[in-house]
Amino acid sequence: MTQHLERAAAVRRLVDEARRIEKDGVTSANLDKIGGLLASLAGRAELFPQDEFPLGADGGIYRLSEDPDHRFALYASAGGAGKKVPPHNHTTWAIIAGVHGAERNVVYERLDNGAREGFVQLREAPAKEKTLKRGDVIAYLPDDFHHIETPVGSGNALHLHFYGLSLEELPERVTVDLASGTSKRFMAKAKILTPLLSAQQVKDMLKSGEVFAFFDVREEGEFSTQGHPLFATPLPLSRLEPRALALLPDPGTRIVLMDSGDDAQDPQWAGRANRAAARLSQLGYTDLAVMKGGLKAWREAGYEVFTGVNVPSKAFGEVVEHANDTPRIDAADLQKLVDAKTDLVILDSRPMPEFNNMSIPGGIDCPGAELVYRVKDFAPNPETLVVVNCAGRTRSIIGAQSLINAGLPNKVIALKNGTMGWHLAGLKVARGETRSFGPQGPEAARFAQAAAADIAKRMKVKKIDKAGLDKLVAKGGPLHRLDVRDPAEYAQGHVKGFRHAAGGQVVQATDQYVGARNATIVLHDNDGVRATMTAHWLMQMGWAETYVLDHKPSTSDLTTEAEPRYPAGFAIPEVATVGAADLHKQLASTLVIDLDTSLKYRDGHVPGAWFAVRAGLGRSLPEMLKEQAGATRIVLVSADAEIAALAAPEAAAAAGGLPVAVLEGGMKAWRDAKLPVETGHVRMADPPTDVWYRPYDFKEDVEAAMRQYLDWEVDLVPQVVRDGDARFSVMGASK
Repeated sequence: MTQHLERAAAVRRLVDEARRIEKDGVTSANLDKIGGLLASLAGRAELFPQDEFPLGADGGIYRLSEDPDHRFALYASAGGAGKKVPPHNHTTWAIIAGVHGAERNVVYERLDNGAREGFVQLREAPAKEKTLKRGDVIAYLPDDFHHIETPVGSGNALHLHFYGLSLEELPERVTVDLASGTSKRFMAKAKILTPLLSAQQVKDMLKSGEVFAFFDVREEGEFSTQGHPLFATPLPLSRLEPRALALLPDPGTRIVLMDSGDDAQDPQWAGRANRAAARLSQLGYTDLAVMKGGLKAWREAGYEVFTGVNVPSKAFGEVVEHANDTPRIDAADLQKLVDAKTDLVILDSRPMPEFNNMSIPGGIDCPGAELVYRVKDFAPNPETLVVVNCAGRTRSIIGAQSLINAGLPNKVIALKNGTMGWHLAGLKVARGETRSFGPQGPEAARFAQAAAADIAKRMKVKKIDKAGLDKLVAKGGPLHRLDVRDPAEYAQGHVKGFRHAAGGQVVQATDQYVGARNATIVLHDNDGVRATMTAHWLMQMGWAETYVLDHKPSTSDLTTEAEPRYPAGFAIPEVATVGAADLHKQLASTLVIDLDTSLKYRDGHVPGAWFAVRAGLGRSLPEMLKEQAGATRIVLVSADAEIAALAAPEAAAAAGGLPVAVLEGGMKAWRDAKLPVETGHVRMADPPTDVWYRPYDFKEDVEAAMRQYLDWEVDLVPQVVRDGDARFSVMGASK
């Protein structure tokens, strides 16, 4: 167990035991019991290296643990020599234990009866004073007063401070001027930080095989265009709450967060990584750290920076093509075969929405994991040429190689550069197509099951039964249970606890489904074929702890309910709402802010609405109010009102007292009411860097964007080699 895992486990034990003790009441005796536990933890100074808790311009109070309801908040508090905090109370119990250096605690007796508002009379109680060094402890009841200072000449100190309630939730704390007795609110906005790790430490973790989540909390467009570490997973602060649980179902897994590291955009306390840590803590995640200096520090350390999205999966596809020399065909040559009436079938390996948007004429939608499962329904004749395509390269390569690995007797080729290559060749793409698969036929089933059995044997795919799954659940840690069937099958009934993740997409965009490096993955379907084919790719990508659930579920095992989107206990804020019709009548006096993606904003928004990124509302909202000075209220809009409701408290804090409401039902309700819609990037409080724009999302220079994308994908392989963190191991094709 690493030092950081030991610290996290020790902190969890302390908090669990303190919670048990406190149930018997907040008494001096019980606080002494908790204090003994805290002193024992503080005595393990090696768990709290001072370079992870530096004293900086934003202070030095670092959150180590906090319950989602803000109870039982543990901090590591750094203090420089000469630091002095004036006399104050806590309004909750507090316990302090020494780790590094010294911290003098001066205790006071209160002499007045509290009847006079804004006045507190204190007198020092020398007998209670205590200077804390390693392992020393002192406890305070809610109404006790003290002041702390770091003695000059003692060096920087680091102590553990444990509270019954978070410092950010103690608005009634007061500080006292001893000479006059005047009291006033103390630390109105506590600056709570997150323990720091260096870029070198994070790089070492990636190489070590440690299980941890590495989340980049910038907007997806920044992540894509400005670059990121290879195995950083995008979790934008603006959309964190609805995405966190699916990406990381285990709240105890270690999390490292990063942002830009730019002092102007992401200063330590107000930076997006530190803000994301606070938000994740409120969701119940307990082991959090921030990579000091973010992307800037990573780049300065000389480590590889990758542009684009889903990079590990796309790079893996290129490695597969190189290792297997996967057969491919240019668009022009495929068109010649079509014109010659060649016996062929074109299978598009993307999900239906992408296929519907743009496809090859005559193509059939058959997403990645469905290919081996259904290919014999489309090509029963072994002489039929099977062509696999996608939008660009990865899913064409992986799809074609899946069929080859499965031993399909037909000739199989990938369409080089997919629909983008087809478009660039000057050929017409189809729009609005819906041709897809039907029920699996018996010949397709026989082939698929035999092929999957062979793959499982060759790759040593690990199968587990229900009891094996129960053991993995009991073991703890990040466990991703994924049902890789077609969405319609999943909706008809799935094993409880399994999220939908179409098999081909799990391989194409693993970082959209699995948030922790080296996590355990359990795949399930109806007969093992699609799960096995998905597993055999994940294993080659380096996901060693991948299993196929070999279990025929009973009716009681199944549910049609969606898996939860939020951790237990979390609730979307209750906010004021306004109906679409009412908003339409009052647009002239309303500042409307659209928090959907800039892409969706461009394609249609409430007339007069501004586009803004949720994470930047603290800066942008006052600027929008200046531009729209006559506004008497603010209305937030998002696709279905969810993100708008989550953002409402943040908007209210920056609204200067104006009322904030949410468009009920979101933009969907506005469209359903057939109200007018405005298009274009017309009022942009933030640049359109919130999402990645696919080449065919652009309105201009589409062909240039396509060429740039295809070149980028091919060039990934040497960059991955230079980076050195990938553990790809490609199997050979079936002979």
